[in-house]
Amino acid sequence: MIRLQHVNLHLGSKIILQDAELTVHDGHKLAVVGANGAGKSTLFKLILGELALDQGELYLPKNWRMAHMAQEVAASSKTALDYVLDGHEAFRQIQTDMAAAEAAHDDHKLAQLHGEFEMISGYGVEHQGITMLAGLGFKPEQMHQPVSAFSGGWRMRLNLAKALIMPSDLLLLDEPTNHLDLEMRLAAMWLETFLQQYRGTLLLISHDRDFIDSVVDGIVHLNQQKTDLYSGNYEDFERRRAERLAQQQSLYVQQQEQIKHIESFITRFKAKASKAKQAQSRVKALERMERIAPAHVDSEFQFQFPNAEKVSDPLLTLTQANIGYSADTIQLNNVKLDLRPGDRIGLLGANGAGKSTLIKALVKQLELLSGEYYQGEFLSLGYFAQHQVDELELSYSPILHLQKLTPGASEQECRNFLGGFGFHGDQSVEPCDKFSGGELARLALARIAWLKPNLLILDEPTNHLDLDMRQALTLALQNFEGAIVVVSHDRHLLVNTVDEFLLVHDAKVTPFDGDLEDYRVFIKQQDADDQPVNDTPATENSAEAKKERKRREAEMRKKMSPLKKQVEKLEAKVEALQEQQTAIEAQLADTSLYEAANKDKLQQLLAEQTQVKKSLEENEETWMESLEELETLQAELE
Repeated sequence: MIRLQHVNLHLGSKIILQDAELTVHDGHKLAVVGANGAGKSTLFKLILGELALDQGELYLPKNWRMAHMAQEVAASSKTALDYVLDGHEAFRQIQTDMAAAEAAHDDHKLAQLHGEFEMISGYGVEHQGITMLAGLGFKPEQMHQPVSAFSGGWRMRLNLAKALIMPSDLLLLDEPTNHLDLEMRLAAMWLETFLQQYRGTLLLISHDRDFIDSVVDGIVHLNQQKTDLYSGNYEDFERRRAERLAQQQSLYVQQQEQIKHIESFITRFKAKASKAKQAQSRVKALERMERIAPAHVDSEFQFQFPNAEKVSDPLLTLTQANIGYSADTIQLNNVKLDLRPGDRIGLLGANGAGKSTLIKALVKQLELLSGEYYQGEFLSLGYFAQHQVDELELSYSPILHLQKLTPGASEQECRNFLGGFGFHGDQSVEPCDKFSGGELARLALARIAWLKPNLLILDEPTNHLDLDMRQALTLALQNFEGAIVVVSHDRHLLVNTVDEFLLVHDAKVTPFDGDLEDYRVFIKQQDADDQPVNDTPATENSAEAKKERKRREAEMRKKMSPLKKQVEKLEAKVEALQEQQTAIEAQLADTSLYEAANKDKLQQLLAEQTQVKKSLEENEETWMESLEELETLQAELE
């Protein structure tokens, strides 16, 4: 068990934790969430002993084995597999001792070490490392390449595998899916399965809501220097936190009324001898009263993409476009694309397939090799990409960035606009050179929104954004009336903002008939097709066999389509009934309802509660049966 008691922690002049309390029981799997700067990574450093408390106590069981994912990895000549195996310290130590015993011809010691090796299942550790690397997307030949041959993202996956292979009682993971994009969904699924089966205690920092919901059984929320623990997944946390805030606000209002009444009594009667004692008593009561803070949602991000004053239809068109960097390196052939107001398109495709190339052509950073590019008279394009964040003028303040775009804009107008993106007070007039990656990304988005685009083209807009800002961006995109083209590995954002997908694959851009679950199946099938087959008869690899397999898969998807719609419809019905049930229960919690005058209303609510409960149970049963049937068909397809 981990226990924080009355913990105070400062970093410089900033208060991170103040009188914080937290108990994490053995085997719990918790996501640590909170705004940027709330102290999520600091909490990890505290547990790892890299920081000391100012006050309070941190209890950790003695001899607990702790594994954590390092955030950096230096270039090394070690192979990827050897680097990962180094994470299993007991395995490496016994290997070293065995080599020394052999060199010394100490057979007795060697026999003892072989026994210890058996105890830690040492003969299976290398296979375990290979399995982990394969699960995280490494090909067999890559496992024997030196660490120095890999890019930063792949090295982070090596750090992840190195942490996972270590036998541990506590596992700390800080953004483990950051380098597993949508095309690496199979790797993310493998990681989800591993963590679901992990027997120790898990603390996880992640901005991926889907990943959080698949792994954890609780949420630690860092807020206002406190640590609040919620059971359930992230969706449960949002709902229960809203309920807690509503209750807190109600209690706050009641207490303010009580304080006002007491202060009024003190003011009126403290000068009268007959009432002086009572007045003094109430002064002491006020002093003893534990004040309730006004409730507020601590997300400071609430913004919109203002609608453009004029719109063309179509906004932008590509016709028979060949796209690439030279006539010898055409990356996309014969692309046809019409972007109209209200289109909401997600781009799917493997890394290197040409998604970014297509986007560069759309924003005219890359001229077409051939074909036609047409833009509407009133096209106003807003483009977000990581390089734009890097190109911000760091000597400028956020306000100056907006005024450079619109010279006549007043400072107050800019302040009001920037507030929705989390820039308040002095921060809106300070240079950006001290801003974090998340703050710079927010400023880049603010600059785009300021210009009132009618076409948004977003290339990985959620990189560096925390959960609150991601949610604010999702809501802003939902309310945006223009067209959207987005590339993102954030499944939650895609599911909630995109209506259709285009697949960039095999040098073509084609409509993808399906959702992200269908795309996962597509990726898995592509991965299987890429694997070498040694023992399969040639007839199974023939063109006829592949054609027959694709025909069967198409028939299966056709069969799944109405069932998937039925599942979605039933799920929506269940959610609506659950909300109705919650609303009835909230009314029944009102004590005044049980007074004689409200007898009829009480009976009506109880009857509604019975009916809703019955309907909910029936719909849940049908939903689960349909979902099970759908999952069976999906398993057959895979």
